[in-house]
Parts: sequence; C-alpha cells; structure tokens
Amino acid sequence: MGKNLTSRAEDYSKWYNELVVKADLAENSAVRGCMVIKPYGYAIWEKMQAELDRMFKETGHQNAYFPLFVPKSLFEAEEKNAEGFAKECAVVTHYRLQNDPDNQGKLRVDPEARLEEELVVRPTSEAIIWNTYKNWIQSYRDLPILINQWANVVRWEMRTRLFLRTAEFLWQEGHTAHATEAEAIEETKLMNRVYAEFVENFMAIPVIKGVKTESERFAGAVDTHCIEALMQDGKALQAGTSHFLGQNFAKAFDVKFTNNEGKLDHVWATSWGVSTRLMGALIMTHSDDNGLVLPPNLAPNHVVIVPIYKSDEQLNAITEVAENLMSQLRAVGVSVKFDNRTTHRPGAKFAQHELQGVPLRIAIGPKDLENGTVELARRDTLSKEIVGLDGLSDRIKSLLTEIQENLFNKALEYRNSHITEVNSFDEFKEVLEVKGGFISAHWDGTAETEQRIKELTKATIRCIPYDSVEEAGQCILTGEPSSQRVLFAKAY
Repeated sequence: MGKNLTSRAEDYSKWYNELVVKADLAENSAVRGCMVIKPYGYAIWEKMQAELDRMFKETGHQNAYFPLFVPKSLFEAEEKNAEGFAKECAVVTHYRLQNDPDNQGKLRVDPEARLEEELVVRPTSEAIIWNTYKNWIQSYRDLPILINQWANVVRWEMRTRLFLRTAEFLWQEGHTAHATEAEAIEETKLMNRVYAEFVENFMAIPVIKGVKTESERFAGAVDTHCIEALMQDGKALQAGTSHFLGQNFAKAFDVKFTNNEGKLDHVWATSWGVSTRLMGALIMTHSDDNGLVLPPNLAPNHVVIVPIYKSDEQLNAITEVAENLMSQLRAVGVSVKFDNRTTHRPGAKFAQHELQGVPLRIAIGPKDLENGTVELARRDTLSKEIVGLDGLSDRIKSLLTEIQENLFNKALEYRNSHITEVNSFDEFKEVLEVKGGFISAHWDGTAETEQRIKELTKATIRCIPYDSVEEAGQCILTGEPSSQRVLFAKAY
C-alpha cells in the first residue's frame, strides 16, 4: 500500500480524494454518485455512531426506524420542505420489470406496473415521521416524543465527492415532538450542544456554534442552529445542524394534542442530524501528506505492534512479548493490533499504518528482546523513541490522551488564526483569496445582500455565532447599518 500522495499544498482536493482511496476508507461504486464504505472506513464510522448513540440515549432519546419510501402526497404536505428538496429527489414510479420480448435477457419497466402514487426515496424523513406521529399523539401525556433514526438517505447530487457529498449517504436524524414552544427550542439548542461536544471531544475538531440566516435554514424550519468547523485549506464545513421546526409540520400533517388545560393545540417540533460527511471533516482537519491522522478517541486501533525478525525463532520470542503487552493494554482499555503478517515487510507495514493514521506504533526487534525495550512512534508528531517495557501500558494510555489533546489544540490554533475581522468589501475579498478561513464582517441583514456577496465571491454566511456581541457598524457591501458581525467563509 504505497503512499505517494499529492501534497496538500499542491492540490488539496486531489490530496483528499487520493487519501480516501489509498487509506482504504471508501471508493466510488458502479452507481453514479454513490460510494462503497470499506471496512476500515466503516470501523471509524461505527465508533462515531457508538459515541453519538450513547450521547443521544443519555439525553433521553430512543431509536426507531421508518420507511425508506415517502408517498409523494405526504412529501408535498409541508410546502417549504418539498420545495427545498424537490430538485434532489429520486422518485419510484413503477414496481416491477419484465423481459423485453425483442431482446432476450434484457429488462424493461413493465408499463402495467405503474404505482398508483409515486414514492419519493427519502432525502429526509420529516414527512413520513410526522404522518406517523399523528397516530401517536392525542394528549400532552403522549409528549414529548424523542426519537432518533439511523438510516440512509438519497439526495440526487450532480457533483459528488467521497464522504463530503454523495447521492446516498448514511446519517442519523432526530425527530422530536413537544407540548410547548420553549421545550422545543431548548431541545434544538441541547442537540446542537451534543453535536459540539462530540465533534470537539471525540473528533478533536473545534467548532463555532451559531444560528443560520434565513436563506441558509433547513427547508421548513423556523430556526436552524449549527456547528461550523474549519478545514486545513481555509474552507468551512457544516458539521451538524439542529432545527426548530415550530408548528409547521404539525400543521401540515394536522398533529394536534389536548394540552393540560384541556385545549387543542398543534405540537411543536425539532429535527437534527449529522452524517458520514463527518468522515470528510475528520480526514481534512488532521491529516497530512503522509496520510490519515486519527484522534485516538475514534481510531479503530490505538496501537499497532510490528515485529522485526529474521527467523521463526525470533518471531516466536517477539510474539510472546507482544501478546503479554497486548493483554496489559487491553486491560486498560487500549485497542491494539499485532501485525504479524508474513506477506509484508516491516517497512511496508509501517507505511500502511502511517497512511491509515494509527495513533501509536510499536516496533519490536531482536535488540529490543535483549534490552527489554520497544521503539514507540507517534503518528501526530512522527517522533520516535526507545522505551522500556516496564510501565509501558500506563505510558501509552497517557500518550493517547496527549495525542487527542494535541490534535485538538493544533486545529484550534489554526482555526483561531484564521478568523479575520474586516470592515470593507475590498478587505473582505483580499482575505478570502489570500488567507481564507472565517471572515467576521458586518452585514445589513437582507437576503439580497447575502445573495449578492455569494454571487461575487462564492462566500456564504456560515452562521451568526452564539457569542456574537452587539456592535454598531456598516455592511461591507451596501454600507447600510449593522448591529453585529457574522461569519462568512467559502464552504464545502
């Protein structure tokens, strides 16, 4: 598994695409715009899933599953949602094929088998879920409903890139129903905090929490809360969103309940989700020209042990030491792999594990057996040292914590050094082209100005940060009054 990656400085996009494939994370499939997530990539996603699932359940949520197909009439019930996703929908019109009589073995759609009602392959599940909730909710005693779904969705994207934008992708989508507006708003904010905590503590990626502008909101939402991260090429990536849906979907699907005063009211709703796009964020935030750099909290293997030997006798002796060390490491919660393949030389193994971002590598050779030592290499700093076996499991445990913190701090330093305040449009354009990153600037609050800036520069308002303070200023494009700064960036 040779590396030979294009350097990030030379072509960041090409570097990313090569890394995803060469590190054995994913590959393009026979279906246009769809990917195959390979076992190593899926192992990372499984760790993400497990942590998020734990966090969801700790906050009172339960998992359920809803159909892949949504009747078109249900999909159209909430007009803004339908309008927002219409261009990305895949639609099932027929339910079977038949042999073509003129071409043996060829199949064609059976014209007799047209569906009475077309089915949309879910781009998101609000429609089918709220139609279901109508049957579940009669009284305030039935609320809140706190449901999460792990699923695949289809959005017929024209330009795709592995993990970042594919026609089909994996995600989770939470859909909750509440008796009061205040409760639903608090749920929206809570889940945004959960996402931020996960991305920062497990992915080691600093994020900015904020609210989307009206034109950037989820279709059908009253408010969209988000977390925004910054990649190494200076582009932003939306890492998660949480939507306050108000009563829009409850009204569209006539979901009413009798409140504790005996009055009939529409339910208040939220939805929230993160997807395999987080894999793209993980790759782009930490990795380097040698390959993946994985934070220990999400690495499938924390440690890999590579034996260096010339004879079976040496391998047997090294194996004994390695097995003892593995037992010690597993006892303190460290996942470890012993790479004793006879089909690969040690150099090839080193290259593979470096490319795949294993946080720590241990090499054990004949001299180490004599001296009671091992060679310990860190993936994040590429440093190596000879260390003794005594107390090694505790040292490795603390090193993994250090690596996790180091990756976060490195990403935080980069992010903080790439937030730039500007006060004119010329300055805005210069920073955008030369430096990149987040640009903190005044905006007049109109969708027209937001759209014009996007057309002129390809930069969008990523969010209005939670910690944005009131500050009198002038819009960088129109010169109209502005009361606070917002964050712009080019984005994935």
